[in-house]
Parts: sequence; structure tokens; C-alpha cells
Amino acid sequence: MKISYNWLKQFIKIDWKSEETSALLTDLGLEVEIVEKYQSIKGGLEGIVVGHVLTCVPHPDADRLKVTTVDLGDGIPVQIVCGATNVDAGQKVPVATIGTVLYDKEGNSFTIKKGKIRGQESHGMICAEDELGLGESHDGIMILEESIPAGTPASTVFKIENDEVFEIGLTPNRADAMSHLGTARDLRAGLIQTGVNVELITPPVSNFRVDKRTLKIDVDVKNTQLAPRYCGVTISGLTVKESPEWLKNRLKAIGINPKNNIVDVTNYVLHDLGQPLHAFDAAMINGKIIVQTLPAGTKFTTLDDIERTLHEEDLMICDEKGPLCIAGVFGGKKSGVTERTTSIFLESAYFNPVSIRKSAKRHQLNTDASFRFERGIDPTITEYALKRAALLIQEVAGGEITSDIVEIYQKKIEDFPVFLNFENVSRIIGQQLPKDTIKQILASLEIKINSVSDAGLGLTIPAYRVDVQREIDVIEEILRVYGYNNIEFSKKLNATVSNSPRNEDYKIQNIVASQLNSQGFNEMMANSLTTASYIQLSQTLKEDYNVTMLNPLSSDLATLRQSLLFSGLEAISYNINRKNSDLKLFEFGKSYHKFLNGYEEVKHLSLFQTGQRNQESWTNAQKPSDFFLFKGYIEAVLSRLGITNTKSVAVNSDVFSEGIALGQGSATLVEFGVVKKSVLKHFGIKQEVFYADFNWATVLKSMSSKIKFTEIPKYPEVRRDLALLVDQEVTYDAIYTIARQTEKSLLKDINLFDVYEGKNLPEGKKSYALSFIIQDATKTLEDAQIDKIMNKLQKSFETELGASLR
Repeated sequence: MKISYNWLKQFIKIDWKSEETSALLTDLGLEVEIVEKYQSIKGGLEGIVVGHVLTCVPHPDADRLKVTTVDLGDGIPVQIVCGATNVDAGQKVPVATIGTVLYDKEGNSFTIKKGKIRGQESHGMICAEDELGLGESHDGIMILEESIPAGTPASTVFKIENDEVFEIGLTPNRADAMSHLGTARDLRAGLIQTGVNVELITPPVSNFRVDKRTLKIDVDVKNTQLAPRYCGVTISGLTVKESPEWLKNRLKAIGINPKNNIVDVTNYVLHDLGQPLHAFDAAMINGKIIVQTLPAGTKFTTLDDIERTLHEEDLMICDEKGPLCIAGVFGGKKSGVTERTTSIFLESAYFNPVSIRKSAKRHQLNTDASFRFERGIDPTITEYALKRAALLIQEVAGGEITSDIVEIYQKKIEDFPVFLNFENVSRIIGQQLPKDTIKQILASLEIKINSVSDAGLGLTIPAYRVDVQREIDVIEEILRVYGYNNIEFSKKLNATVSNSPRNEDYKIQNIVASQLNSQGFNEMMANSLTTASYIQLSQTLKEDYNVTMLNPLSSDLATLRQSLLFSGLEAISYNINRKNSDLKLFEFGKSYHKFLNGYEEVKHLSLFQTGQRNQESWTNAQKPSDFFLFKGYIEAVLSRLGITNTKSVAVNSDVFSEGIALGQGSATLVEFGVVKKSVLKHFGIKQEVFYADFNWATVLKSMSSKIKFTEIPKYPEVRRDLALLVDQEVTYDAIYTIARQTEKSLLKDINLFDVYEGKNLPEGKKSYALSFIIQDATKTLEDAQIDKIMNKLQKSFETELGASLR
């Protein structure tokens, strides 16, 4: 937000330097990010003086040039070569002296230098109005009044306005400060606290009066919930033209391009008082003004020539034939003010902030008016701003006020009460402030004190302070005006040693994240808001469990996610579409559910892998990621956290084509598998994707905080291999379990290193090649002992699985 210092001084008389004022505004919470210089004419006409042309003769070597001698007020005439046809002796003209910097139409600078033109010396330049930035004409030089003394600086003749503009980084809650009046209110409160007593000056509207009652336009507000207050008045006989310089300078200073005097006045009052206005061409209004919503699908063309499709909740300003304006957002093309306009209907209203915000977002329109309406403007200033604008329009465009003010205000928006407890003020601020200081600050903020007691104050907060609704908000107001820098801090620092648990969540997250990063995974952070339609991709997700937003920004961000799978697939799809198809991602996040007994948040760790496992290289061929590689990453996470002796079971899930769950007892730690092609198709993914979902709370409970150390065995291990012929339905997990149960003490490891199905095998059979590692930590194993263990394993496989040696 830009605030003109000259404009601000119309509300509050202050002679502080801009640096001091910007520092005070920043201390008050209106952070001044930069202070820019503004000049109504670029360069400020510095170096331009009034010259008196003493002589003017034709150039001896150029028909179109003239040689002049000019008095610049110092008694030493200079020679200037000029190409203007209208230059003549005796004239008073603007002269750019040597060293003066001028600017062309594109803003590029050039410096006036001493030179020779066709052999004649020239010590400056006699200027046309476009060369000075005073107009567009280049027909000849400017001729000034003869009474102006030679040597007079041109900046005083043309009344150049110099201003300083504060760029304020306004926080969204400070709707009350979105104007020069609002900023002046805050500045006054800060000045009073520093001991400078100043008054807030508001422009008077007491001279507002109806000239004739010849153009009455009735107003019918059909939806007073969306338009609690609506005012309007007609002005006739006006002339739409260019605005006067003072008005254009005010708007240009804050970055607004002037359009015409009517539109400029509405923009001026918007930034002056914070009240958006809209001017309709009265000749284009059929019958009365109707404030209402229209059926969904209604077409409406806005000022930018775009035809928009209206929503049934869009509040519209209409006449008896159709819509004229999207209320508080954007005007219509047909009802706007043009050069042919001679009478207007001027609107000033207070609209429901939520309604305006939805309409603005719905139509992707962000205007100065919607920016203020959707944050909440002052409902008490509506009529005052209308009168202020009407008087300014009469001043710059002429005309007469031809109707009484029409006002619809069925239910007044009241100020609201708050009780302020003195003890809470001291406790929260950390310092006891004098009660008189508190009262002074509240009074300077226009917060009324209704009652005073030893315990606290009964207050009435003005309606325009939409951000001050609670006692804590009032305390924050007191603190920011008192000054954070004025709060005293104790020089004594007290600290206690806290006994924090070793397995704190964030520590474990960092351990796991570091491990996954070292394995080539990248952490992702997805939005918890997602589209509700994703629940249709899984039967385990229920629509009744959705946690929906009351005021979603869009349908794609309307629901909190029930699963981390789909946000991960969105990220994978986004990367694949940008030629980044080899991915390993992980995310710590939450899923959200609404059950009958209340809301529930569940924390997860999700892993994704897709594409090739290694980069293409001349030394190694590329290999695609596979299920067992992904399983290794998952087991490595559990192993790093000391979680062992997990059991695996098959998972029947409508999102996995193949899946496994690892758990301990009845608790499931993680489910992982290959995502179904039907789910991937929804995201446009054509390559295989592996997904794992850790239940983080269960993982934390299952962690072992004890670290066990064992010595490296002194005696060698022995490997024996078996090739077993088994039925097709026999799994490696069954073989592993039987082997562990058969030999518990000396069998250290089992590995499946080959699976064969095909020729030379009986029908319905397959071959498993397994290795068994046997070791005794106390002695060297003998062949007889090893053979006994292997025979026992073979017999168990034959008995329980019907296996045979191949």
C-alpha cells in the first residue's frame, strides 16, 4: 500500500522528516518498506530557468535555425541556437542551462551540454512543453508571461509538486489502515504517545445540499445480508473531462493513472477514506437500482470486455433490465462513465466481506475496491464518503446534486463491547503500565471507555476495527502504541534444565530423513488440502469422513486429505510431465478424518519410488526400480529405529496390485506395494510406482531405545545350499518360517538366491535355490554337526511343504 506524505498531512499537521515518520509508523505495526521521492514532473525542472530573449537572428548556415542571445538573470547573456519557428526577441522562455538533465517520453535521460550547431556555439536549449514534461505539444517553444523576471526557476513558475511516498507492507488484518485517513489515525495515536498532541482533521461535508430534485433513482436492496448498507445520490449537468493537476498528482504519487475527473474522484475517495465508490451513467439505468443475486449461468460483460458467467451467490447491482455491476468488485461495460456522460448515480455501500471475497476469487478479479471490501471497511463512513465525493465531483466536473441521498440500512452495524482486565494487561505485556497511559492510548485509538473499576475498563470498540474483537486484541493495540521498544527487560536470565525424552518425534524424524536422503530420497511437502473426488479412487476412503472447508479457495482445495497417496502421485505426475521420471520421494504428513465421535488426525511417513534405480552410464546398464529394492528401503527404516522381528502378511487393498504389511503383534507398522494401474491412470502416470505408508504413531511406540552390542564371533560361519522343488503356491515366507522354527540357535541367515519355473520341471512345481548360514559363537562346527542340521531342515521341508531335493 502506498501512502503520500503530502496527502497524509491533509489529515494531520506534522512537520517531521519522512525518516522519523516512517520509523514511527513501523513501530506502530505499519511497516514502511521503502520511502520513494515523487515529483509531478520527472526531474523537478531542476536547472530550468526563465530566460529573456534579447536578440533573434537567422542562422548564417541553416535556413531553419535561429541564433539568439538570452538573458538568464545573471547579467551575462548567452548564445543559444534554436530551431523553433516561433522564437523571437522580447519573449520570456524556459531555458535548460548547461548540465541540466532532461527526460524523453520513454523516461530516458539526456544532459544539456555546450556545443556547436552548424558552426555557432550554443550554451543551452530553449524548450518546448513536451521536452519539459509539461504537455504533449512540440509545435514550438513555450512562451511565458512577460512579467516573470529572468532567472526565475521554472519549478516555481509551474508549481512542481515534490512528495515522499511510503510503501507500507500492510498485514491483512489491518483493514482499518487501508487509506490515508486510517494511516493518519494510527500516526496520531503514536504521536500522542511520544508527547506530540495533534488533532485529526477530516474534510467537512456540511455544505452538501440538494440543488434540484429532478433525477430520483429508487433503490431496492433484496438481500440485506449481503448488502447491509447502501447509499446513492444523483448528480446532473456535469462534464467528464481531464482532472485538475492537484487531483492527478495525488493519484500519480501512489501509482494510479488518472482517467477522467469522475473516475479519479472515486479513486481519490477510496484511498482518502478507505470507502470504495462506483459511478454509474444515469442515462444507462433503466428504472430503479436493484441489489440482488442472479441465477447461476447469467452472462455479464465487465469493463475489461470479458463476458463472465455469474454464480448464484454473486451479489449484483442491477436495474430493471439486467446487471450493471458485480457489487464491490468490478463495473459493467454498459453502465460505465464515458466522455458523453452528463449525469451519474453515485454509489457508496457496505457489502458483506465474505461475499465479496468469494466473488472476487471466483472471477479472478483483484481490484482496489474488492481488496478493501473483502477485509471489512468502516460501515459508519458510508454516507460521509458519498457526500465527500459528491462535493469533489461538483468541484472538478460542475453539475448539480439532483436527488436526496437514498439510504437502505435496515440493521445498524453496532460497535461491540470488550472488558479489559488490568492484571491481564500486565501479565501479557510483562510490565505494569500506568492506568492513565492505558486510558490515553485507548482514547487515541478512538476506543471508548464506558466504565472504570479497580479490576479494569469496560470498552466499546469502533465497528471499523474488525481485527479487535477480544481482550487480547485490545492488549496488543495498547502494546504496539506504547512501543515494543519501551518494554523493559530484566538483566537476570533464569533457566531450568528440562528432562526431554530421548525418542522425541522431531528427533526420530530427523534420523529417518537423514537416512532416506543418504539413500537418494528427496523430501516433499504437499498441501493437506486436496480435491474431494480422490476418495472415489479407493473404497476404504469414505465421503462421510471428509473434513471440508467452509470457504475453500477452489474445488481443488476444498477437503483435507484422507490419504497421503494421492498428493504424492500428484507430485510424481508433475515431475514426469517435466521429464523427471526417476523419483524417490518421502513425506512426513497427516491424514484427516471426521468420525462420529469427532475429528482425528493421523501422522504418516509415506515413501514413493518410480522409474530407474540408477542413472544411465557406460559402466552400468540402467535397471528399473523393483519391489524388493523398495522393500529393502522400508526394512532399513525399521532397522535404523531398532524395530526387528516384524511379521509380514499379504495386503488386499484396492490401491495395491501387490502389497505387504509389516507389523508386530496385532499392530501394523507399514503397508507397501505396487500402486494399481487404474489409480495411476487417473494421474496420467504410465510407469510403475511403489508406495509405502508408515503409521508413525505405531512406529514410535514400537521403537526400542536399548542398543544391544555383541562381539564379533571368533569362529567361522558355514554356508550350505539347497535346491528345493516345491508346489507353485508355496511361498518363500513359509520356507523361512519353518527354517527358523527348526533350527533356532545356530542358523544365522537364510537367503533366496534363485527361483526357476519352466522346462524340465513337473507341472505345478517351481524350484527355490536357498543358502543357509550356520555358525556357532563358541566353537568351530564339524561336518557331522552341519550335516545333522541340514538333514533336519530338509526333513522339515519335506514333511510340512511336500518339498523334495531337485
